[in-house]
Amino acid sequence: MAKKFPIKPVHPERICWGCDKYCPIDALACGNGSERTQHPVELFGDDWMEPILPFQEEDGENERDGS
Repeated sequence: MAKKFPIKPVHPERICWGCDKYCPIDALACGNGSERTQHPVELFGDDWMEPILPFQEEDGENERDGS
């Protein structure tokens, strides 16, 4: 069974997030390469779980003049 994925870890930079092992950065056990996989909060910011809604234009903003 997979471990629960932490939404907002305290120190995400200390762990490799590439698999369910969550290895410390100085002892990568999964052979994931020489670099650790970053947590989404490091890549996208604290609001990485919030949905991004499509941009909605105001009525009449894109209408062309009839002249």
